[in-house]
Amino acid sequence: MGKDDIQAAYYANTTQRHLEAQLMIPGQITLREMGFEGIPMVNVENACASGSTALNLAAQFLKAGEGDVALAVGAEKMWIGDKAKMFSLFDGAWDVSTVEENTEKLIALGKGIDVPNDTTSDKPFSVFMAIYGAFGLAHMRTFGTTQKQIAAIAAKNHMHSVENEKAQFRAPYTIDEILSAPPITYPLTLPMCAPMSDGGAAAVLMTEAGLKKFGISRDRAIEVRASVIQTGSNRAPEDYENHLTAIAARRAYEIAGIGPQDVSVAEVHDATAVGELIQIENLGLFPFGEGGAASERGDTSIGGRVPVNPSGGLECKGHPIGATGLGQVYELVAQLRGECGPRQVEGARIAIAENGGGLIGIEEAVASILILGR
Repeated sequence: MGKDDIQAAYYANTTQRHLEAQLMIPGQITLREMGFEGIPMVNVENACASGSTALNLAAQFLKAGEGDVALAVGAEKMWIGDKAKMFSLFDGAWDVSTVEENTEKLIALGKGIDVPNDTTSDKPFSVFMAIYGAFGLAHMRTFGTTQKQIAAIAAKNHMHSVENEKAQFRAPYTIDEILSAPPITYPLTLPMCAPMSDGGAAAVLMTEAGLKKFGISRDRAIEVRASVIQTGSNRAPEDYENHLTAIAARRAYEIAGIGPQDVSVAEVHDATAVGELIQIENLGLFPFGEGGAASERGDTSIGGRVPVNPSGGLECKGHPIGATGLGQVYELVAQLRGECGPRQVEGARIAIAENGGGLIGIEEAVASILILGR
């Protein structure tokens, strides 16, 4: 296909407003330079779920009968050298009018866990690392999860990344090396956390009529079985069953006509290793409280029961926010096509992507669940 065949474009970006003061029309500027003109273009900003939201909107454009081909694209230029300004990106991704209240809720999540001394970095880091740290402490208190199990998640992702030529970091780490790495905020150390990243990703979506029009082989066509965008709600911290991602996952499985037991491979939003721990349980891949032990056993490794983040995840592949959800799609489509070489998940037929971000109360502000199938 050529760019003139694209009938609509949805462009995800979250950082240029803050870092470059480029407001309102980043998609029109970026895509015009690439030769896209005269079509509907929509800018999408929906926290870390921006890229997957762009895909959701492109799918809606097609379902509404507005066209047969649409583009979902996300891109970020986050690395500017000024770490304090970069990390301040995230200060506005929760309710800025209730910062003290937000902080108190997070501290309460971790009560009952003794935090070792000298386990918080004296260098700048994102407020969301503190948020994930609090989530980790809550999981440890409630289910007995250990820091070693969280480190096992990160070690698995770093091992997967070795075979991903598009990953930002490709060096393997052992569990012990991750535990002894520089601390960020307990229970997180540096290799457990996603880096600041530049990057982009895109997906072309089309209808059945589009496939026929352009002569696209069904051998490489991957079906969008479900695409769900979910916002959070007020709930008690211990009400894990009604975490917004768990609700979204149940909706997506129902739409797709499958269950978590049918999933061959998953890409989840591991902005930290704690994020992966929480989300594999929300997706129903493992019962609540059992994700840490399953990860330590190798159940989520390539060759395990349900491989998670064969790309290396956000911790290794990188986390260019507006592109992240579409980067997950890139990996999963390649897996379903059998094109991932040494990191290929054998026999992959059904894939799920979980992508979410922001914070309201005690959970993400928005979550996306995408199910793809052969």
